[in-house]
Amino acid sequence: MINLALATIILATASCGAGSSATQDASAGDTATTTAAIPQFDADSAYNFTAAQCAFGPRVPGTDAHAKCGEMLIAKLQSWADSVIVQEAPVTTFDGKHLTARNIVAQFNPAAEGRILLLAHWDCRPWADQDEDPNMHTQPVMGANDAASGVAVLLEVARQLKAQPSAMGVDILLVDVEDWGDSDNEESWALGTQYWARHPHVEGYKPLYGILLDMVGARGARFAPEYYSINYAPAITQKVWNIAREAGYSTFFKSDGGGAVTDDHVAVNEAGIPCIDIIDMRQGSQHGFFDGWHTTHDTMDNIDRATLKAVGQTLLHVLYK
Repeated sequence: MINLALATIILATASCGAGSSATQDASAGDTATTTAAIPQFDADSAYNFTAAQCAFGPRVPGTDAHAKCGEMLIAKLQSWADSVIVQEAPVTTFDGKHLTARNIVAQFNPAAEGRILLLAHWDCRPWADQDEDPNMHTQPVMGANDAASGVAVLLEVARQLKAQPSAMGVDILLVDVEDWGDSDNEESWALGTQYWARHPHVEGYKPLYGILLDMVGARGARFAPEYYSINYAPAITQKVWNIAREAGYSTFFKSDGGGAVTDDHVAVNEAGIPCIDIIDMRQGSQHGFFDGWHTTHDTMDNIDRATLKAVGQTLLHVLYK
């Protein structure tokens, strides 16, 4: 993903502007669910799921590590979900590589009409082009935070959904070939998601809304309302940030100062599904993200259980409250 611009965005304004359908979707999600005991998100489990992905090495599309990790993710989700769909998507990267992306969809409570989409990308960037050492620019990124952390949080959410089903329908979408992009070409990012948006796993698929996780495991994470999230889904953004604060995670979920990020949620929103992005954005950094972004330093050393807990527990409150 690329940070297009840093903007000053105040969450209190989220109820203004275009997006009346998103407001209705948020209300529909509230009325479709019943208040139930909210499971406790296990941060140790999420941490271990992050490490398990990194144990394969960088999950760059087309590599053995990528293929083996994909099989592990499918097997894990099959053990918890009501059904798992693997979508093979032919994509062509900006530099002319022909790849077969694997989008993995896990369905929970598939009969429920009211559904929430949770998604994260599971591939790694082929080059550490933001590394401070130019000699490392051709090396792949391990991707502990970008993107194993988001996948790990969703795996733990899936495990909790198996143990204690939600009244809502939930679809977990792990998308592929997100990070094989060029900074000068916005359309070169999120290729797996772009394909899924044109060819959803269910014809006419329209969940109430979607929540994207990206870089949700680093120490000192700061989740600010992101520009496209507010533009397309203001009510959902406000709903999730309010829930995070009510759950006690205001030190992570900030209400001021977000940026515009070209990420998977853009294609989802353009497909007519209001979708927000929970993404770690850092004010004052050169590129707007955590220090290890797109470097060889995006390793398990950055991962903090407290950050994983803040995001995961917030999601469980959204699903069960």
